[in-house]
Order: sequence, then C-alpha cells, then structure tokens
Amino acid sequence: MTTLLEKDERSQVEEFLKKEMNFLKTWVKKNVSLDAIDYWIKECDPQSRRAEGEGGGGGGVVVIGGGSTLTSGVQGRDQYRNSLTANIYDNMLSGKKKKAPSKQREALGLLEESQLFMELLRDIANELDVTELCYKILINVLMLTQSDRGSLFLVRGSKDVDLHLVSKLFDVRQDVSIEDSIRDEKDVLIIPFGKGIAGAVAQSKKSVKLNDVYLDKRFNKEVDQQTGYRTKSLLCLPILNADDQVLGVAQIINKANDQSFTEKDEEKFRKYLAFAGVGLTNAQLFEMCVTECKQNEMLLSMARGIFVDQMNLDRLVLRIMTDAQGLIQCQRCIFYIVNPTVPAKTKEFLKIFDMHCDKNNVIYRPRPSTVANTLTTSYATRVLQSNTLQVMDVDQDEGSDHRPKTDASGYLVRNLLSVPILNNEEKVIGVVQIINKANGRSFTEMDFNSVQTFTLYCGLCVHNCQMYEEVSALMARQKVHLETLSYHAIETPEETSKLLKSAILKASQYKLYNWDFDDSVYDDFESCKVVVRMFLEMEVVKKFSVDYETLCRWTLSVKKNYRPVTYHNWRHGLNVAQTMFTVLFTGEMNQYISDLMRFALIVACLCHDLDHRGTNNAFQSEVEHPLAMLYCTSTLEHHHFDQCVFLLNSEATAIFQSLNQDEYKIVLNTIENAILATDLALYFKKKGKFSELVAKKETDWKDPAKNELLRSMMMTACDVAAICKPWDIQQKTAHLVASEFFEQGDIERDRLGKEPIALMDRKRKDELPKMQVGFIDAVCLPIYKLLFQINPKMEQMYKGCMSNREHWIQLTDQENKTGGAAAATDSAAAGGKQEAAGEADKQRDVGERKKTCCSQS
Repeated sequence: MTTLLEKDERSQVEEFLKKEMNFLKTWVKKNVSLDAIDYWIKECDPQSRRAEGEGGGGGGVVVIGGGSTLTSGVQGRDQYRNSLTANIYDNMLSGKKKKAPSKQREALGLLEESQLFMELLRDIANELDVTELCYKILINVLMLTQSDRGSLFLVRGSKDVDLHLVSKLFDVRQDVSIEDSIRDEKDVLIIPFGKGIAGAVAQSKKSVKLNDVYLDKRFNKEVDQQTGYRTKSLLCLPILNADDQVLGVAQIINKANDQSFTEKDEEKFRKYLAFAGVGLTNAQLFEMCVTECKQNEMLLSMARGIFVDQMNLDRLVLRIMTDAQGLIQCQRCIFYIVNPTVPAKTKEFLKIFDMHCDKNNVIYRPRPSTVANTLTTSYATRVLQSNTLQVMDVDQDEGSDHRPKTDASGYLVRNLLSVPILNNEEKVIGVVQIINKANGRSFTEMDFNSVQTFTLYCGLCVHNCQMYEEVSALMARQKVHLETLSYHAIETPEETSKLLKSAILKASQYKLYNWDFDDSVYDDFESCKVVVRMFLEMEVVKKFSVDYETLCRWTLSVKKNYRPVTYHNWRHGLNVAQTMFTVLFTGEMNQYISDLMRFALIVACLCHDLDHRGTNNAFQSEVEHPLAMLYCTSTLEHHHFDQCVFLLNSEATAIFQSLNQDEYKIVLNTIENAILATDLALYFKKKGKFSELVAKKETDWKDPAKNELLRSMMMTACDVAAICKPWDIQQKTAHLVASEFFEQGDIERDRLGKEPIALMDRKRKDELPKMQVGFIDAVCLPIYKLLFQINPKMEQMYKGCMSNREHWIQLTDQENKTGGAAAATDSAAAGGKQEAAGEADKQRDVGERKKTCCSQS
C-alpha cells in the first residue's frame, strides 16, 4: 500500500513539474550543481555516453548544437582538446569531414549569463576547422543575443588588391545543421569591400546597428524578395585579429520577439567576436599548415615520380598535370614543352598537353602548329620570351583584346596563371598554364606561391627525364657503334679459316721453352701459329673445352686490335706471352699457379697492351684525352683490360664460354690484376711487400693474397724481359723503345709547345745509355733477383739482365771517352716500359740518373 502511495505522489510531482517548467528551472539553478546536470545529460543521451567512452572519460560532458562537446571538468576538457586536435588534423589531411553529433543546447539555457558566455567560448576554443568554427560562432552568437538568423563573411584576396568577402554560411538558423547551412561553391556569396552593409563594415572596421534595415540604402532588399524572409533589425560587426586586421564580418538579424538590438547585445556580440578572432586566426593558420602539408606530400610524390616515370617524358608530364590540378583545383591545365633543337632566339614548342579537369581529366595532344594563334599559346609564348611568371585576368588584359577568349570548342578563358619551368641553367624548358579556378574566382597569392614551388619540382622532373632520354639515345647510339666495332674488330672468316687449316709446328721448332726466343724470324701470320702452339702445349682445348676455331679467331683478332705503333704493338704482346710461358714451364713457376690461372695469365700477356697509342699515361692526362677522363689511375692499363674483355665477350671470340660462372669470375679477376700490374707505379707499391715475403723465405705462395702478389711480380718481370735477352735482340728492342719515346717527345715539343724530358728528347739521345743502366738497377734487377731467390730455375733471367747491364756500362764509358758516339746512343733505352713514368722519382735508394730513367719507363 505504501508503494502505491509513493507512485501516486511521484506521478503528481511529474505532472506539476511539466506544467511549471519555470519553477523547475529556478529550483535546479539554486539547488543542483553543474556536475550533476552533466551527469543527468549523459545518462539521458546515448551519443554523449559514446563521446565520453571514445574520449577516455573523466569529467562531465555537455553536448551542444554545432557538433562540439562542452566539458565542465578540467581533466575531461584537456583530454578532449588533445584528441580533438589530432583528429581534426588527421581528418583534414585525409579529406574527411567530422560529422556533428545531435544537438543538446537546452541544457545551456539553465546557465547564468556569465557561465553561458564561458561555455560558448570553450565551444570554439579548440575548433581548428574554419568552416566548423564559423558555424559555431554564428550559432553561439545567435544564442547569446537571442537572434533569429546570422551570416559570417571571411576576407579573401591580396592586401589592398581585390579584397572581398566570401560567405559559405548565410542566413544560418540555430535549428539547422551545419551540413544544411553550408552553401555550395557555386552559390557562395562574394561581396567587394565597401559594397553593402557587410562590405562597409569590413572596410571601415566599425559596427552597424539598424532597427529597420529598409531605411538603409546599403541593404539589398532583393535578398528578402528571393528568400521570402522579412529582415527587420540587423547588427553587423567586424572580426579582427591581434594586428587589428579584418578577418571577416559577422552579421545577425531579427532579435527575438521583434525587439531591437540593444547596446548590451552589441557589447556581448563584440566581446564574443574578440575571442572568435583569436580562434579564427588559429584555425586559418592551422588550415594553412594542412594545406602546406598536402602540398609537401604532393611534391614528395612528384619527387618519387622522377624515378618512376623518368623513362618516358609524356607519362611524366601527365603525372605533373594531374598533380597540378590537385594542387590548384583548376578547370584546365596546359603543359608546353620547349623544342630544345631550335635556336634560343626562335623559341618554339615541341609538344603540348591540354588537360580538361572538368571533363574527367581528358587530355588532348594538339599539334603546336594548330594552336599557335590561340589565346593560351600567346600567353605561353610571352612567358617563354620574358622568362617570368604571369597572372592574368583575361578580361582586363589589353594585350589579349585582339584574340578570342574562347577556343574552338567554345571554352571561355577568364583567368590564367602561366609559369615558366627552368632547368639548372635557368633556361626555360617548358611552361605550365593553369586556367580558370574550379570555384570560378581569381587566382590567389597562395596559388601563386604554390605554383612557384610546384614548378621547381617540375623543372627537376622534366630536366631529369630529358637527360635520361638523351642518355638512352646515346646508349643506343653506342650500342650501334659497338656492333660496328665488333664487326671490324673480329678477324675475317677467310683469315680464320687459313689459320684453322694451317699446320702448327712443334714447340721446340718455335723455341717456346727457350729464354732466347726471337720473334723477328716469324712473319705476322706465323706469329699467330706460335700463340696457338702455346695454348696447345697447355692443353686448354682439352682441359677447358675451348673451341679450336674460336681460339684461332680470337688470336687473329687480338693481333688485329693492336695498333701499328713502333714498340707497344702485337710483337711486344707476343714476346711478353712467350716469356710468361717460359717462366711457367722452364722456370717451373707453374707449381704455384693453377691450370686455369695459367690460361688467364697467357691471355693477359697477349692483351696487356691492346690498342696502345704509343704514348704513356702522363701524356693522356696532358692532352686531356677521353681515356684520362674515364680512368684517373693506370689509364692505359684499364683501357687494355676493357679491350680484352670486349673480345672475350664477343660471341665469335668467346674462348672462355664453356667455363661456369664462378670460373669465369676467377679468370676475369686474374686477367684484370695481371694487366694492371704492368703499370710500374703499382709495381713500386707492391715490391716492398714482396721483398719482405722473400726475405722471410715464404713458401706458401698458393695463399690467395700472396699468389696474387706473385703473379703481379711475374707480369712485371715478363713485361720488361727484353732486358734479359741476348745482346743482339736487346739492341734491336732498345732501338724500338727509344724510337717510340722520341716520337712522343717530338709531339710534346711540336704540338704542345713544351720541352720533353731527357728520355724522350731526341736532342739528348747521347744520355740514354746512362739512363738505361739506372732503369736496370731500379726496376729490372730487383725483381729478377727476388724471383731467382724463390726458384733457382729463374737464374737465367737474372744472369741475362746482369750481362746486358755490363754492355750498357761499356757504352756509357765509351760515351764518356768519345763525348757521345751516335752509334751507342742509337741502341739506348732497351727493354723499358713507358709506364714507369714518375715512379722512379720515389725510389730513395737510386741515384739521380736512375730516377730520370725510371720516371719515363
């Protein structure tokens, strides 16, 4: 019974409160805390509870109209602010718009005026979306002043140039959501400064309060006629920033109950807009940061596109145009590529790309000649000639009056932005043209700055792509040249067939195993048979499955690719290869070298001076030969190796084609190290280490590093081995060496206008015997003595060198007695290697005479 009575009492109280809402409002204000009110609202509104759960809880929450959450607890307010900023930033970057929650503004009516003011300030304090903020400002001002409708205008345009007001929020009501309040881009109101009431307020920075707007001639009555809404009273104030600059104008109309706006209303309006100016400044700065971030992401995307699309200029341009449309939001974009092949004064376009963004990005490729006289091309030509960016309002440009402002398709050009694209030399390589902003307005200063930055990347992209296309063309041309060179470098089938069918004499008949081998007794063709016999003795055909015909063709091709210079020709390569053969088998150094490496060493010896020009490394640098640009050290040696690889990689002369990949790598590495070892500059660097190993009586010469060092010393020994030959052979060789040296000296004197060094000076040939003795002491004797210490079978080379040294000393003595006999000097400078230039100067243990000789060997 008690329970029934309690229920009846509650029902009576509920009925009373429904009828007496004012009593409830007064009682709640006096007896209930804000926290309790927050709690009640959360319990009644599921969406508020969800907002609290997503925000992490803490503090009471009041949801108000306009899509914000008001917090009455410090902790809850701070947490929501942090998440709000991050969410807005992410949403704006991703292009998402935050959907406003349902409105619950009734609770604010329970607050005192000062509390209401503070809550409405909190409502906008953390809002960083400009549109959302403007909507909240209007809704909150309408609540503060009890007004029916409001509008907010933002300032656009450059300073003191084309300043105007723009409004996406016009005649906004409290009961209308932000989605329904925002006007489409095409319906946005644009009001110039000084025009109408809002324009006058923006220009004067003074408020306007009207009790009857129809009495003010600045008011546009057509708006009421179109909307069917009767505007009576109006209050309009500027929104200023900290520097007293106008950010916008807020306008409210028709106070509730047909009352007029009071001074108190204006004061509340002004105070709230003062805080709103701060919020609007922050939101606009935040919006600029987001825009900059999007622009930077787009520019980074373009930078990545340099490597993705660099192989095709057309595809790269299409990517650039798409990015430009996304950056500027234009209706049309045209990209002009300058013709680089015509003279600079002519300046014409090679390609034109025309993208209509309002037609699903359809791209047209008009021929330059068909659009040469159009309005857009005329502006592009101006930029090309002036090399400056141009922003044009076509209707106000007197220079375009003689041209139609519509193209053949009827497209109207209202305004455009023409920007030159420059390469690293500040030359115009193209023009980007942005036409008609999508929103129908003129280009802004931000557009101007964005496009300028954008074109820097365009220049990088286009220049890089053009360079890539040029390199690709050069590589294709080089491939054709290599094919032609390969055809002429390979010996003819007739010569190959002749060698293939020829009888190859025994090694003993060629004296292959003898230290006194003399190539002069064989003609060129017979000398190739000598090489074939060396390979047959080594059984390379059997051991490495070398095709015999390919071996013959390769031998003839090597001979063919030697130039007919005086000394460093095919005969020198043959002698070095035969000496290596003798060192390996007669000198028994083969015990340290594997079969595969022996094969590689003979190939290296035959090719070690391939395509020699008769001049040394220093000469290539002196005349700035392209070879010196390719290789900064061991110039000629690197070139000899490249020529060798060229023949080995040619299908017709691929003598190593049966080797597996690992074996082929070993062979190429062995050949490269061997050929480079013939540079005496490297010999002097390695000789000290080699001497230390020999002094320690090293026996493990099969260790990879020590074996490579041994092979390098063997190459040097074979390269200068003419100094070990019988005296008659040594004299003939010396004459050839001296002649080639003198030829280079003549070129230096006659063509370069410089005096050659003594070794290459034909006028000082009487000094050569002394220099030859110095060369033997500095280069030859040390290496032969070390090899002799390793293997006694190498004694013959050491003895031969010592014997010839005595002959040169005798000639030196004769010169001293006779004052220089011509016959003696003609046989000077034997067995030397030109590439010792400069290195003997570093030898502290030799005299000045030795230094001079070695520096030119």
